[in-house]
Amino acid sequence: MDKSKRPFIKSKRSFRRRLPPIQPGDRIDYRNMSLISRFISEQGKILSRRVNRLTLKQQRLITIAIKQARILSLLPFLNNEKQFERTESPTKTYSFRTKNK
Repeated sequence: MDKSKRPFIKSKRSFRRRLPPIQPGDRIDYRNMSLISRFISEQGKILSRRVNRLTLKQQRLITIAIKQARILSLLPFLNNEKQFERTESPTKTYSFRTKNK
């Protein structure tokens, strides 16, 4: 009976605050490949701001730096390593028409 009359109490969970992915001293530049490569998926896509936990200004600078690095061929536009692995899969054959004589 005592539990039913008790109001909802939030549990006091301790959580560790995550460190920001870009430190204040880091230069967001197309030449800083170690920094840029953290914000690209395995397929070579730019990860979203929500995934990266960046501010709007930082995400814009990262996007510009990634695009500049791609144009200067420091980064690939697409990472096609997975496509070569798929070619080994068995091919499917389809017969669309059958002749009746």
